[in-house]
Amino acid sequence: MDLDLLALSRLQFALTIMFHYLFPPLTIGLGGLMASLEYMFLRTKDPEYEMAAKFWTRIFAVNFAMGVATGIVMEFQFGTNWATYSRFVGDVFGSALAAEGIFAFFLESGFLAVVVFGWDRVKPRTHFFSTCMVAMGAVFSSIWIVVANSWQQTPAGFNLVNNNGVMRAEITDFWAMVFNPSSVPRLAHVLIGCYILAAFFVMSISAYYLLRNRHVNFARKSFTSALVLGTVMSLLALVQGDMQSRKLRTTQPAKLAAMEAHFNTGTNGSPLYLFGFPDENEGRVKYGIAIPRLLSFMVHGNFDTPVDGLDKIPRENWPPVATTFHSFHIMVGLGMLFIAMTLAASFYRWRGTLWDKRWLLWAFVLAIPLPYIANQIGWVTAEVGRQPWIVYGLLRTKDALSKSVTAEQTLASIILFGIIYALLFAVWLYVLNDKIHHGPDPVHPPGEPPSGSLADLAGLRAGVGGASLTMPGDSTSTEKPH
Repeated sequence: MDLDLLALSRLQFALTIMFHYLFPPLTIGLGGLMASLEYMFLRTKDPEYEMAAKFWTRIFAVNFAMGVATGIVMEFQFGTNWATYSRFVGDVFGSALAAEGIFAFFLESGFLAVVVFGWDRVKPRTHFFSTCMVAMGAVFSSIWIVVANSWQQTPAGFNLVNNNGVMRAEITDFWAMVFNPSSVPRLAHVLIGCYILAAFFVMSISAYYLLRNRHVNFARKSFTSALVLGTVMSLLALVQGDMQSRKLRTTQPAKLAAMEAHFNTGTNGSPLYLFGFPDENEGRVKYGIAIPRLLSFMVHGNFDTPVDGLDKIPRENWPPVATTFHSFHIMVGLGMLFIAMTLAASFYRWRGTLWDKRWLLWAFVLAIPLPYIANQIGWVTAEVGRQPWIVYGLLRTKDALSKSVTAEQTLASIILFGIIYALLFAVWLYVLNDKIHHGPDPVHPPGEPPSGSLADLAGLRAGVGGASLTMPGDSTSTEKPH
């Protein structure tokens, strides 16, 4: 059987990037929550807020380490599997990724040591400043990554240069490259998704503690802080997502048409499909449920102006319609679910009855995979919808491969990466589960020795500041139900 090098290379990149992206969104979102909880501690002097900030800092540190380890593979893969692409975009990506390393990663990692180990070693305001710097570094890191990716979607600020028969994109205007037509709206959407993920992650664990009647005060404060963030961001996602979709009308009309499975332009307004199964061969949506003219209203602001369909685009430039359509609609559906859940919880919190709604708390416990899926499927929409281009309108994906890598080598690396990533994922789940079962440590009274060692961070030591390796109910466990 002949192996398809292009398909295998795309599969490998999807595997490595999607696994890596399990971790940065939570890191970015938790950074903001850590800063807000620490601010509340400085403002109120309530030790429960300090306890919460310390607990989520330990979760942040584990997640940050996994993000760093898995991100290295992604960087090397550009040069090994996608050498033609790397030569084409090297000038653009080199500047963006260098800025990410200098202005973001060093800022985040430099202050992280103070955040993790400095609770009893620096002044509270100094520690809070360090937490803010870590949170800011995580956001800055996302800025430069999104800038680089957005340039692939909407290239700007460059010239094409022929260097001995090899075409390269060279920057002529750095800030035009940074503020390309899609970078700002895409960055906003990415950050909103990160904060939604972090909010639901915190609410899920907090709801679990409340249902088990453990760490009740800590869980209520953590849940409430995350609920405010999750509610605001879920509503913003709806507004910002609509704005971003409108932008696609001019920047990437093929992607917009594929997202909506809009095959035929028509003359009297364009329908919006809520559900269906796109058939590219027949050019229609089977078993579709559509609202007449609603797509025209959402894109143009009126019900009569038709939206350009895929019939306006050469067939060889169509993205995979079914994948783009389904991934987009799953993302939107999950977004509406997040709005419903956070608004319901906010209403009951306002009424003072949230903690009695066990069914809703269980819903938050079980909902933890959903924001992960929404973040992943959002990137699937963005990247699959850009096909067949790796750099939109300039370089096709099939022309971006390395010339010296074989399909057999790529398949072998996929198998090896799969094994390694499965082991890493198992370790991450084990450490995370162990820290969650151990729970937050009580803030030690003045005069007791401070906590926070490298062994604690790795989850290898039981006791104050570390993760207990004992099973729940063991006589050596430091935690007992309240």
